[in-house]
Amino acid sequence: MRIMTPLPQRFSDRLDAGRRLASSLGAYANRADVTVLGLPRGGVPVAAQVAASLHAPLDVLVVRKLGVPSQPELAMGAIGEGGAQVRHHDLIADIGLSSQDVDRVVAVQQIELERRVHLYRGSRAPAPLRDRTVILVDDGLATGATMEAAIASVRQHGPREVVVAVPVGAADTCRRLGLMADAIVCVLCAEYFGAVGQWYDDFAQTTDDEVTALLT
Repeated sequence: MRIMTPLPQRFSDRLDAGRRLASSLGAYANRADVTVLGLPRGGVPVAAQVAASLHAPLDVLVVRKLGVPSQPELAMGAIGEGGAQVRHHDLIADIGLSSQDVDRVVAVQQIELERRVHLYRGSRAPAPLRDRTVILVDDGLATGATMEAAIASVRQHGPREVVVAVPVGAADTCRRLGLMADAIVCVLCAEYFGAVGQWYDDFAQTTDDEVTALLT
């Protein structure tokens, strides 16, 4: 199943985005089998609004982009909790990186991933996902690398259904992820995308303290 509801508006901030995304997720409200997972950091404020609206539990799923060494903002893959890893082999080959080059980036990001898991979750056990409908929320989809890793990470736990839910996304990325998830909900799906921040009036960076506060 695939759900997409394109609307021609920008978002004032992540709270506005979360509220508008939640309005497209009414089919999942008040269900005992639903868990909402936010991708840090920017996806957690959006996910918190979704979870509150759906009356569903909220947790975090930590993923890290693997940036090209010479262009850190360009994703060549991503890693997620539980050892999930996605590599975009065509891009890696085009840039001319060796597997050792990529492994070095993975090692650095794995350390940061573990730091954030400890920071955000502490000694609290992750939310149970087996046989549940898991809604993965981020503040937007550009390349979709981190969401790919998130889907792979969640699949390891045997969920009944994986739903990707975002306020805005690049159309080709939404189409690709729609083949990996059981459903995708995107409020604003753009053929000409640019960057996620271009679709927000306020796209200030979410801090670790804000993520921790929302989760507790």
